Amino acid sequence: MPARFSRWLPRTVRARRRAVQAVMAGAVLALLPATWMHTAAAGKLRTTADVPARDVAVVFGAGLWKGRPTPYLAHRLDTAAELYRTGKVRVLLVTGDNSRTAYDEPSAMRAYLTGRGVPDGRIVSDYAGFDTWDSCVRARKVFGVDRAVLVTQDFHVKRAVALCGRAGVDAYGVGVAEPRDRTWYYGTTREVFAAGKAALDAGLRPDPHFLGPEEKGVTEALALPEPTR
Repeated sequence: MPARFSRWLPRTVRARRRAVQAVMAGAVLALLPATWMHTAAAGKLRTTADVPARDVAVVFGAGLWKGRPTPYLAHRLDTAAELYRTGKVRVLLVTGDNSRTAYDEPSAMRAYLTGRGVPDGRIVSDYAGFDTWDSCVRARKVFGVDRAVLVTQDFHVKRAVALCGRAGVDAYGVGVAEPRDRTWYYGTTREVFAAGKAALDAGLRPDPHFLGPEEKGVTEALALPEPTR
């Protein structure tokens, strides 16, 4: 080993032992948030075929490209439309980012869903779902959703279920499977780091970036006459 590196190593057996213990403790602490997420989501992950029926599905935003849903977001919306068509859910709450005029995830999600046969009156938009925690808290506090199906990618679904549960939403998650491409590996890696923030959000339970008043959109959508499917 080059001398310039060896000079930074502990010089005694006792010091080396403490260094190893510190590294091991750090690794354990780093894994705790991910362990919490897996435990919180245990027994709550389903497919479109076996998910229990709920009144509402919450569909999380996943970005736009030239004003249209990215492929990953489109796959989430396709799954949500299938849940609606098969009667597993009655209303779709689309939650995403509309923090600036030129970027409107919920409206793009609504347009995509109506283009695939979901009635406009069965779609409710949350324009301030800036991250997963915000979307979960707003679903409960703003839209009055206490039971739901969550629709997102398979690498994100555990975090979504864990956070929504902490926010007071009894939720099952339907994770959309994707090919193991660059985007999938990026999303999976990102979840390792996002787990830490999720654990902090679950522990501290901060208010969303924008909470706002209660809205009746979900209640009103559920009150509509059931359409012929």
